[in-house]
Amino acid sequence: MNRQFDDLMLGSLELFCTAAELGGFTAAATAAGVTPAAVSRTVARLEERLGVRLFVRTTRQIRLTDAGQAYYEQCRQVLNQLMEAEREVSGRQVAPSGLLRISVPTTYGHHRLLPRLPAFRERYPDIRVDVHVSNRNIDFAAEGYDLAVRVRAPADSTLIARHLEDAELVLVAAPDYLRRRGEPQSLDDLETHDCIQFELPSSGRTIPWLFREAGQDVERQTIGGTSCSDDVLAGVTLARHGAGVFQAYRFTVEEELGQGRLVELLKPFGGRSRPFNLLYPHQRHVPLRVRCFVDFLVGGVGRP
Repeated sequence: MNRQFDDLMLGSLELFCTAAELGGFTAAATAAGVTPAAVSRTVARLEERLGVRLFVRTTRQIRLTDAGQAYYEQCRQVLNQLMEAEREVSGRQVAPSGLLRISVPTTYGHHRLLPRLPAFRERYPDIRVDVHVSNRNIDFAAEGYDLAVRVRAPADSTLIARHLEDAELVLVAAPDYLRRRGEPQSLDDLETHDCIQFELPSSGRTIPWLFREAGQDVERQTIGGTSCSDDVLAGVTLARHGAGVFQAYRFTVEEELGQGRLVELLKPFGGRSRPFNLLYPHQRHVPLRVRCFVDFLVGGVGRP
């Protein structure tokens, strides 16, 4: 069998990935213990082999081209899989390390995941964590993410979903708003209130509110003069400052409820929830750093 990737080629890929991650040939050379000229020659050989430019070079810095970015993401994944395979086969107890990239929505990020990261880093100090806090849907392969937290588990069979929790929903408003408008006593009363709207980023539609009435799960489409999109926490801020009534996850308003800055409404109609799931690509060799984080988060380690 003809070998297309010998030891020299694998070393070239590692140097290329190091240069991409550190943003320069000199930094990569220092990390690898070679000269900057050696890194430059290695990248030049790769570019000649592929027939594309991998980096845009200036006098002060380098940056990946679009082709270089795509090549880097694939090379890094392959190199990580090779390392994991070697560790698994050899049985060596190697401390988990490397860069862990996570995408998490603002609600779960600020109130659940970020407060627990110090405990994770204390347990695994060799794992570097890059957290993308946003409600934007991501492409695992194209953007190089290892994990994502999402409200609904997708039908995508290439992803593994681990259930994190069912987050209870609660209806809230500020005391000042209730003094001006009165407190709703039934679901029908919501028609006479300013209901803060949240627009789903994926569709632009306002999200319905979930209740339980007479033992049945029901949805209510509400109306109001104030709306927000992309970040659910904006609705909490609006409610706290008297803009109207809002349905939020209980864990995002626990402090405000405890301090009296928000009031829980329509308690007899509560009890509904939405699930949060941890997603990661289905692959034969899940990187050790990913397995460690999955066990940490799903197992509730470091929960405040």
